Amino acid sequence: MQTIDKFNFAGKKAFVRVDFNVPLDENFNITDDTRIRAALPTLKKILADGGSPIIGSHLGRPKGVDAKFSLEHILSRVSELLGVDVQFANDCVGEDAAKKAAALQPGQALLLENLRFYAEEEGKPRGLAADASDEEKAAAKKAVKESQKEFTKKLASYADCYVNDAFGTAHRAHASTALIAEYFDADNKMFGYLMEKEVLAVQKVMNDINRPFTAIMGGSKVSSKIEIIENLLDKVDNLIITGGMTYTFTKAKGGKIGNSICEDDKLQLALELIEKAKEKGVNLVLAVDAKIADSFSNDANTKFAPVGEIPDGWEGLDIGPETEKIYAEVIKNSKTILWNGPTGVFEFDNFTHGSRSVGDAVVEATKNGAFSLVGGGDSVACVNKFGIADQVSYVSTGGGALLEAIEGKTLPGIAAIRGY
Repeated sequence: MQTIDKFNFAGKKAFVRVDFNVPLDENFNITDDTRIRAALPTLKKILADGGSPIIGSHLGRPKGVDAKFSLEHILSRVSELLGVDVQFANDCVGEDAAKKAAALQPGQALLLENLRFYAEEEGKPRGLAADASDEEKAAAKKAVKESQKEFTKKLASYADCYVNDAFGTAHRAHASTALIAEYFDADNKMFGYLMEKEVLAVQKVMNDINRPFTAIMGGSKVSSKIEIIENLLDKVDNLIITGGMTYTFTKAKGGKIGNSICEDDKLQLALELIEKAKEKGVNLVLAVDAKIADSFSNDANTKFAPVGEIPDGWEGLDIGPETEKIYAEVIKNSKTILWNGPTGVFEFDNFTHGSRSVGDAVVEATKNGAFSLVGGGDSVACVNKFGIADQVSYVSTGGGALLEAIEGKTLPGIAAIRGY
């Protein structure tokens, strides 16, 4: 498989799929440019070689051309960080894009307009009436799939090689993240530096394991994490179930959870998971106490209670001090750590303590030689909020992509480069 380090981009145009889906305020100012910075090593390597990056990305979830989702909003910041005056095409497959891509000189860069302005990028029909028949839906889907080939072919025609540096979209078989790779031979398609690091981090935490291996799974719903949990039960030594899922497990075991979040239709599933963990010899670690509140608010009245003895009118919004100690002990004695999901409603400052204590334990274990991978939405927000992102082994940029990789699924964006 080709690697970006070995490839010489001199005189070549590279279609680079990045993830510049950055948050913007009401005035279209970027509020967090982390994703742009993450792609800089790849883009700078291409430029330093004397190549020309043609940058493709999506922004938001537009249902067609929509000025508020235009990548032109981020153009000046991309130029500033990249250190070159990046050109902009007002379309991604129109005449302007083709003309500017063709005229691009070595050392120049071009940013294409939002790929998702076209339904063909995702391969999903748009604008169907709510009462559309199954036949109409099937016809619309077929039409988009057919035009998707032309869309993909057009994007590929701009470049001599293809670089995928967008791990955050690697779980989608979209035109620019997977299908485009078919138009380049094995020597002319590769991962960017960010994608390489993400793939290696996932590989290390799932296949190259130093034990004990501990996974910390937060989140509100067991149903959204079931496949991940089941896959992890075949790999981990310790599985910490935390966050809102705590209360489904607690109720399943006969505990009283007050007004805490709970999936009543998943109580039997929780019991089955507890049994599976026992069968596989996995140490399933659940909370023993909780910080409870009399309303879902940062300003609510609070107290601590055993997790199975929460009074009516109160709800668990974080773990308690005894649970913090139990979790920390397990984490500090681990050599491989996967952290996905906070212990409570960390967005409220009064309920950050549990997540912070987990973060501190992960940092301490990392200092003692453990490999720690943090990823999946709120976990990343946690480590950034606590200022510890640089003290863990790796922070993944991929939410859904990371979770699907942990589930054991093959990601289309990765398979397209590897050829399997």
